[in-house]
Amino acid sequence: MEGKLYDAAVQGNKILLLDLLKEDALLLDRFITGRYPETPLHVASMLGHLEFVDEVLARKPELAKELDSHKSSPLHLASAKGYLQVAKSLLHVNPDMCLVCDIDGRNPLHIAAMKGHLGLLKELVHTRPWAARALMDHGETILHACLRCNQLEVLKLLVGRDSDPEFVNYKNQDGNTILHLAIAAKQTEAINFLISSTPIDVNCVNEDGYTALDLLSQNQRDATDKRIVDSLGRMGVTHARDNPLSNSQLKAMRTKILLSPWDQSNVISKPKKRKHGKRLIISNKNGDWLERKRNTLMLVASLLAAMAFQAGVNPPSGVWQDNGSSGFSSTESNGKNHTAGFSVLADNYPDVYTVFLISNTTSFLASLSIILLLISGLPLRRRFFIWVLMVIMWVAITAMVSAYLACIIALTPDQSNSSLISILVIATRIWVCLMLILLLGVGHTIRLIIRLVKCLHKLVVRLVKPKSPRPRV
Repeated sequence: MEGKLYDAAVQGNKILLLDLLKEDALLLDRFITGRYPETPLHVASMLGHLEFVDEVLARKPELAKELDSHKSSPLHLASAKGYLQVAKSLLHVNPDMCLVCDIDGRNPLHIAAMKGHLGLLKELVHTRPWAARALMDHGETILHACLRCNQLEVLKLLVGRDSDPEFVNYKNQDGNTILHLAIAAKQTEAINFLISSTPIDVNCVNEDGYTALDLLSQNQRDATDKRIVDSLGRMGVTHARDNPLSNSQLKAMRTKILLSPWDQSNVISKPKKRKHGKRLIISNKNGDWLERKRNTLMLVASLLAAMAFQAGVNPPSGVWQDNGSSGFSSTESNGKNHTAGFSVLADNYPDVYTVFLISNTTSFLASLSIILLLISGLPLRRRFFIWVLMVIMWVAITAMVSAYLACIIALTPDQSNSSLISILVIATRIWVCLMLILLLGVGHTIRLIIRLVKCLHKLVVRLVKPKSPRPRV
């Protein structure tokens, strides 16, 4: 019966599958409880038989997480062949299979990227975006795999979705970034893309102490080397050492970088000590900066919103408990009558209450705006959007400080604690100045300004640079 089921999977024969299940209703269960090199779902996924796959998944969705003798799931095989609809069916049943690695330490996203299946890769990244951050064996990222397999379009897609400098500049076990790999392989288009459109560190050195420019020959270089050197020179790339590499050193270094890690293990007699876990995720090493910021902003915004709401419905000094004369001796009140439920502070200090109300409302609305943006599902995973949220948070905190100051001024008698109020005012001003320095002085704003200047510079250069005349036919 198992042999007939395998034949049905090879043919994609759904009718034969149903006939076999009528004869033996537990036929598919045996592939879950038994030991088989592969299941019929593996075969059908590898051959792209969508109807057969859907029928098997409808009856036994547990088969989607079964692994073959190479620890490959059906999603691995569908990703390798580029069957998008089959992959969608498998993802619908068990999307966490994006995180499962085969015997070579590759998950389905790695395989789809290495094969250049853009549409399938988009679906996988959309389903489990953090799977793209998983490391393969020997500490290489999915970006390293793209460079090794010369998949420039896939590289552009992945960097466009996640341009975190930590991700782009990640080093493998030899300390080589994707720029080292691109230059060692002389992939000119990839080099130009990396140095012009990504936050790649062009002067990063590997474990041997060589920058990307050191990998290029200084003597007898060909036209490709000259173009690469010119591109790197415009970006301010320098040598790691004063003396350039010799031709023999250059050849040995390029061979070392271009060899896959599995080939290196056969060539090198004494393997290096591994520095990375087999399935380490980058975000777990130094922490996902963006995710931490999102969680922190959500927590602080929720706290500020609760504080502002509580202060709004229960204003300082409370509310009048009955109707009658205020009995306040100040000339500002002029003996006005008060109404039960109205704010005491609004009657006694209308100007201060106005400042308090404006500041408290501003803090409340700013906090709600942060919460709404974070739970809206918008793609706020870029540093620019996080920077905008941090500015809004700064506004909310500053407004809350202003509301606090207004309350302290209104609740403290001037004749007894005027010096204390002056100290509070000075301390508050110093704190606001410190917030301005932090906001304008940290690297977020500086990097934003630098990027804007670079974009404007490139735009001006493109507009000013004369177009070369077209050759006549």
